[in-house]
Amino acid sequence: MRKYLVPTLVLGMVTFVTEASYAASSFQILKEKFIEGGWFFMSIVLVTLILGLAFCLERIITLNIASANTDKLLTSIDDNLKTGNLNGAMEACKSTQGPTASVLYEGLKRAGDGPEGVEKAIVSYGAVQMGLLEKGLIWISLFISIAPMLGFMGTVIGMIQAFDTIEATGDIVPSEVAGGIKVALLTTVFGLIAAIILQIFYNYIVSKIDSIVTKMEESSIGLVDLMVENKTFK
Repeated sequence: MRKYLVPTLVLGMVTFVTEASYAASSFQILKEKFIEGGWFFMSIVLVTLILGLAFCLERIITLNIASANTDKLLTSIDDNLKTGNLNGAMEACKSTQGPTASVLYEGLKRAGDGPEGVEKAIVSYGAVQMGLLEKGLIWISLFISIAPMLGFMGTVIGMIQAFDTIEATGDIVPSEVAGGIKVALLTTVFGLIAAIILQIFYNYIVSKIDSIVTKMEESSIGLVDLMVENKTFK
């Protein structure tokens, strides 16, 4: 066992150093290309990416907090309803974070209105919680759309400047034209990179919201069944 341990550790260290060096060199190349692309449009694209990531991070943190253990919550509600302790079931919901617990709490509050009243309260408050879950998504979507547009605008302006150089000199100087076109295309590349990064986070957030909404709907149906089973309706 020991004779394989040292080679494994050495191989792991070599792999780590190699990957770290590759990441450092990639970052250096990316920084150089960013500078070559022109500070104005590149800075705008960078600000768009930073703002988009800020909204993504806020949504991810909020949604992770909102992801409660619904099975455990329903079990606690069931235990309280079996003993006729409606207030205890409501307290279990109040002490649990997340939109699912809030929706179930609203349903329990309408226990005196019968099954129809409970279902109506759940649907109404569920729509409110849906809006809160999707808060900020419109801004992330906006930044995903704006980033490549800014890149394309930088490309068009760069191409115009390249043709202005040709018009001013009256001759095509390959080095000058190629340099202008390269700067123009770099803005498009960085705009697309920013949009791709934000799109990945956006899809993750949407899938997280869908998962929470599905659990919310399942828990709501489970609550009504528990209330009927335990004869909670008055």
